[in-house]
Amino acid sequence: MKIKKFKIFKKGFRAYYLLVVSIVFLTIVIQSMTQYSLNKQRATALSVNLAGKQRTFSQQLLNELYSCRYHNCDYAEMKLALTKLYQMNGFLQHGNKSLKIEPLDSPEILREFRRLDPHLEWLYAELKDFKNFKNLSFNDVKYRVDRFTNIMDVIVGQFQKKADNDIKTTMIIELELAIFSIVIILFELFFIVNPIINRILNQKKKLSEIAWHQSHVFNSHMKNIGDLQYVLKVEKNPERQREIYGFIGEELNHLKKVSADMVKSLEKTEEVAKPHHLVLQKVEGLLEKYKFPSSNNIPIDDDKVHSVE
Repeated sequence: MKIKKFKIFKKGFRAYYLLVVSIVFLTIVIQSMTQYSLNKQRATALSVNLAGKQRTFSQQLLNELYSCRYHNCDYAEMKLALTKLYQMNGFLQHGNKSLKIEPLDSPEILREFRRLDPHLEWLYAELKDFKNFKNLSFNDVKYRVDRFTNIMDVIVGQFQKKADNDIKTTMIIELELAIFSIVIILFELFFIVNPIINRILNQKKKLSEIAWHQSHVFNSHMKNIGDLQYVLKVEKNPERQREIYGFIGEELNHLKKVSADMVKSLEKTEEVAKPHHLVLQKVEGLLEKYKFPSSNNIPIDDDKVHSVE
């Protein structure tokens, strides 16, 4: 009996490989989603932190102006706080690659920034030149700083709310992917692993039948032939010898029948279609549609023994 060579991507085995690849792919997707969620949460936390610092910078501007009006003036500190205040406002809205901040895409937060921008532009225009400090109304600056701080409080709250919503969305997606992974694993368990175990048990049963034939029937006929051969050597009567030759021929015919039964027990298979066969046929049909590579068209998911040629 010739046995066919095992080759990757044979029809039937491709369904197994497809399921394994799908599980690996799903694992990669889940890990990618987790990393993306962590990076997004880090970026959102950074935005909340920077927005909180904006309130500190605005209060620092007011304190430095007060010092310049009534005490010693440190224009460098004033300029540094004003520059940070102005730059961070742009980073929070338009993003920054070095800080890994994405451009803001929330209409609600952008609307608050549009309310904030006039106050920030006024502060920047009035405080960037220290020569204007003496002529600048402290109450006007205090009003702008207070308005800036109040609006920034609203923006910080919206950033925190956005972060909470992003976390909830990510949790839902991860839960859906986890459920889908469980479904895939159960599908493989019931329609792939379990049928394979059943086939192994069937093969074991068939091999047990062969072993029984070989150990009992086959050996019995071989012993009879050996005995007849011994009798043939000592028998001198030609007529009796022909009779012994006939017995030996009968034993050989019995051996042929035993051999045929052994082959038949190997090739015997159930004709009833199994549920996993129908599933695999659909999957294989899909693979054929997209022309996945195949060594030949011989099915191997048929509960038959295939050996190597």
